[in-house]
Amino acid sequence: MACSSVSLHVCIVIVFTRRVSSFEFRVSSAKCARVPRPTDSSKCKVQSSKSRSPTTARRPGFQPSLVPSLLDWFATAARDLPWRRTLDPYAIWVSEIMLQQTQVKTVIPYWERWMRELPDIAALAGASEQRVLKLWEGLGYYTRVRNLQKAAQQIVAEHAGQFPRDFGAVLSLPGVGRYTAGAITSIAFNAPAPILDGNVIRVLTRLFDIAGNPRDKVTNAHLWHLAAQLVEAAALHSSLFTPHSSLLISGPCSALNQSLMELGATLCTPQNAKCPQCPVRSHCAARREGRVDELPNLGPRAAATAREFHAFVVEQDGEFLVTQRPARGVNGGLWEFPNLEVTGDTRPPPDSLKQLLQITARCEPLCEVRHTITRYHITQRVFRVRSAAAADGIPTDTRWLGLAELHALPFTSAHRRILRRLATGS
Repeated sequence: MACSSVSLHVCIVIVFTRRVSSFEFRVSSAKCARVPRPTDSSKCKVQSSKSRSPTTARRPGFQPSLVPSLLDWFATAARDLPWRRTLDPYAIWVSEIMLQQTQVKTVIPYWERWMRELPDIAALAGASEQRVLKLWEGLGYYTRVRNLQKAAQQIVAEHAGQFPRDFGAVLSLPGVGRYTAGAITSIAFNAPAPILDGNVIRVLTRLFDIAGNPRDKVTNAHLWHLAAQLVEAAALHSSLFTPHSSLLISGPCSALNQSLMELGATLCTPQNAKCPQCPVRSHCAARREGRVDELPNLGPRAAATAREFHAFVVEQDGEFLVTQRPARGVNGGLWEFPNLEVTGDTRPPPDSLKQLLQITARCEPLCEVRHTITRYHITQRVFRVRSAAAADGIPTDTRWLGLAELHALPFTSAHRRILRRLATGS
């Protein structure tokens, strides 16, 4: 009896030793860039699985076949997007910033034009702000592009114009948060840095049937934990990683992170998820429980607020009156026609024109422009003012410009539509 116990004990030790040896071999063979701890404690902390001792390594909360399934699927199903044909971190960085709050189909032509006009960090750092804003015109959320240029200037000053490979250095750039730093370093350098955007949140909450609100601190931390486990597991699958036939994928960490984003964008969609086509449907806890449509649990949406503006197209001798928005604030530095928000004290035109520009003139309805910014539904009621006498008393912080000059300026999206109406007459 004692002999049997000893034999069993030895057998267990041998199996354990083999597992440890295999684990160490696979870690050493994984070709993933190192992700050091950020020096700023207020920023996130990212660790490679290599930096953890065997006693502190966390046990994965998923089946071992999950990561290979994602890698295999991405190798054949990845969309052919232009920024996936390069490993240039600058190009990848620009794409990630553009893709924030913006659909892929909208971003593609903007990204391609941007890379033609400003092909590297030095070109962006040295460009005029008006040129940069013009290239971004129509994408909205202009703080993104202002930070993009500030970050390029920081890279020139601190890194001799070379995009840093260090995670902490990337995280220190203006406009770069934990997700963006993880996306850039994993995609460009194959670093085992986790990512968590809207698509990945949707995939993870469904895969693991997580009912908590992702915006909740505890739930969000749990999701980051899962994302880190997945990308660290991918680092151990370099031998299983198959390069894409036509796209440039830096390695398994890059492929894993992109597979999560791709899955959320194409199959694990907010509505009408394509579960039968999902490569990891057998792993999906929400599918087993019939809760796919309930997740993620984002809570009730804030009610949209309606806002109304009067905008005035003041014309004289073939020129139009325009004004530039303050550098700070929404749409800072962009151009627009004079306008004011309608409040309880605002009177109809022409009284509102006089209130805004201190002039009296006839106002003719031109068009109505509706658009949405975050939670605001905005209506611009546009009036045309053609009186030659309208120029008397115009504020000095405005400019008179012809149509050709106007088209060269970066306009807000709503007022670009007004300008298009003037140019086409429709």
